[in-house]
Amino acid sequence: MSTDFQQARLSLGVRLRELRTEAGVNGRDLAGRLGWPASKISKLENGKQTATPADLQSWAEALGRPDAAAELKGRLQGLESRYRGWKRVLAGGHRVREEAGVRHGRETAVTTGYEPAIIPDIFQIAEYARHVLTRATDLDDGPRDIEEGVCARLKRQESLYQRGKRFRCIMSEAALYVQICPPDVLAAQLDRLGGLLGLDTVEVGIVPLGAPVAVIPKHGFWIYDDRLTIVETWNAELWLDEPVDIALYRKVWGKLHDAAVHGPAAHRLIARARSALALAAT
Repeated sequence: MSTDFQQARLSLGVRLRELRTEAGVNGRDLAGRLGWPASKISKLENGKQTATPADLQSWAEALGRPDAAAELKGRLQGLESRYRGWKRVLAGGHRVREEAGVRHGRETAVTTGYEPAIIPDIFQIAEYARHVLTRATDLDDGPRDIEEGVCARLKRQESLYQRGKRFRCIMSEAALYVQICPPDVLAAQLDRLGGLLGLDTVEVGIVPLGAPVAVIPKHGFWIYDDRLTIVETWNAELWLDEPVDIALYRKVWGKLHDAAVHGPAAHRLIARARSALALAAT
């Protein structure tokens, strides 16, 4: 869980406690009014549990402060805008999330990203994307609109050919070998990646296995101009729009960029991975 998220949850808990003490109600009495276990009052006030909008509405009304509900919900909305569990992100299905990516693409001139273990989604062919979304769905027991998600993901790639757009992507050499799909699909995906290296809008860097790096390559992330960084973890998607956070991820990306190879050297790594697949198939 991100530090920013936890701090925001703690701040909300402090405000809940303030409202309770101002009303002259102890925790046990409030729990009785709400029909909640006393432990829930403690967890919410100490930032150990995330309140729901309904929780906040009930809290305000039970203390005779229904006017405070809007403020509390506003605090919660600000908290959730940073930390989005995958259940919430995919509540509307893969298509809705991918269409949000299309909107980000329209609004962004320079997209900067890093992926440690898969080919970046903006470069994925349909069959590779289908396996990526299926793996994600299987892990989280998520929505099954795989085909709709694939179509929306491919639509995002139209921006690769738009004048004025730039895509600066770094990936680990491991991403060329991870078989989240059958070998023939991975081979086709590598062919596609190699073909993109010549686009004016695309810059691809690959960090070779064994290359010295000045930062720990923990997880994938994407920076949209200087307004937003989106970080993906196993359980959530973090949306970071504070300048200090964006600057940190730009610094991380810069260190990974320094460790990466580009141009013909990157093409040779792709060709080597492609040859290894062909050799394994014989």
